[in-house]
Amino acid sequence: MQQRLPGGSQEYLQNCQFPYICTHQLPVLHNNTMHTELFYQIALSLVPRIGPVHAKSLVEHFELASAVFKASRKSLSQLEGIGEVRARNIKDFDDFKRVEAEIRFIEKYEITTHFLTDNSYPKRLLNCYDPPCILYGKGDVHLNQQKIVAIIGTRNSSSYGRQQTEKLVEELKHYQVMVVSGLALGIDAIAHKTAVKCGLPTVGIMANGLDKIYPTEHIPLVRDMLNSNGGILTELLSGTQADKHFFPARNRIVAGMADAVVVVETGRKGGSMITAELANGYHKDVLAYPGRVTDKFSEGCNYLVQHNKAQLMGSAADLAAFMRWSEQKKEPAKVQRELFLNLNDDENKILTIIGQNGPIHIDELYQKSGCSSSVVAGALLQLELYNLVRLLPGKVYECI
Repeated sequence: MQQRLPGGSQEYLQNCQFPYICTHQLPVLHNNTMHTELFYQIALSLVPRIGPVHAKSLVEHFELASAVFKASRKSLSQLEGIGEVRARNIKDFDDFKRVEAEIRFIEKYEITTHFLTDNSYPKRLLNCYDPPCILYGKGDVHLNQQKIVAIIGTRNSSSYGRQQTEKLVEELKHYQVMVVSGLALGIDAIAHKTAVKCGLPTVGIMANGLDKIYPTEHIPLVRDMLNSNGGILTELLSGTQADKHFFPARNRIVAGMADAVVVVETGRKGGSMITAELANGYHKDVLAYPGRVTDKFSEGCNYLVQHNKAQLMGSAADLAAFMRWSEQKKEPAKVQRELFLNLNDDENKILTIIGQNGPIHIDELYQKSGCSSSVVAGALLQLELYNLVRLLPGKVYECI
């Protein structure tokens, strides 16, 4: 007997292939304060010439999306990078019917939203310079799991690529990771399917709105993902088609959400190479499987390794060793902090987190501490000077 999908997913999947223009079929939007901030969060993502970088800057300054719209044009224009034109666009924004329609879609299909300041927002993305202003998701999945790996590759996968992807995900089961990919044909789909089979949570990042599953042949796959503590995620509003210029933007989310990006098989050009380059720009760890020099869809992987843009790997054990993972959780490091009474509160907090969770990736330190990147960096520097912690390969820290 098929298990019923959580949170309205059954109805969602039955209707997700119809264009989101029939707003008369959606429920009436209730006028209450619960939606006030969400209203402005969606609106902020729609303001012309306010992209992810500008949105992040505005939210960091004003904290609330509603405060951005309530600010004066003068105060907005004086912010670095905003200026007169963008300030005017914010104050003149009036596409509120589109915002209301999106909220009705969210209500009807129980879509989850993740704004920059929400606890549910993928914290690893916050360390990127251009994180999505808001993410829309379907599925009961925790986006800040301890270990997240992006597995990517060509749509034209060979038998070698399929075998290596399946083997990698099956082995990753021992490390309790979440698998992220782009829900594309080929390597992406194999990674998602194998994760479902192995009981690993997996999230597909989409380059279109949630009213459609693209490609359509992946509707059964999405059903399985939703039924297995996985989900789908996008920064695009419903009704947005999967046009080619949305795929590089989708790829930055795949790269930014992960601790490591694994390229299994790819040509010299294409989405996987873009994702790998983005991951390097975000200071993420990139690993790649080698292939024969005569294989077209190994050219990209070989290039990445040859030019020191990816670490050579051939198994999950290689990945785990590079990331300093351990299948068995170590006992917390016992650090006698009373000997170091000159540690401040931030340094004590960071030291405690490393002691209880180490070895720990710097992105997870940001997440668990709740401190800014500058505070964490300063605390780590002092702790290294005190010879209390040390930096390992892959931006991982452990207590000495």
